[in-house]
Amino acid sequence: MSVTELSTGERDQLLAEHGNWSLAREGRAVERTFKFADFSEAWGFMGRVALLAESHDHHPEWFNVYNRVEITLTTHDADPDNGGALSMRDVKMVAAIDALL
Repeated sequence: MSVTELSTGERDQLLAEHGNWSLAREGRAVERTFKFADFSEAWGFMGRVALLAESHDHHPEWFNVYNRVEITLTTHDADPDNGGALSMRDVKMVAAIDALL
């Protein structure tokens, strides 16, 4: 299934509205690092993000060490030959994740 990639303007709007996220993978993804008080708080956040991901049918790439959670979002269906690109799926996930905080 093909998904439409964000335009440059849509990508810029995403970053303007969610300033804690930054471009990654030559503009084909966004990423953010979250820091919490301890592992338990980080794990709880990851659980809430996992439930969001299931409901949005859009799953993050992430990494966790103790109180730090790193999340990368890209839509593989938007440009499968190049490892993915940003799409409205990512915009919705960024907003949903930010709303958890």
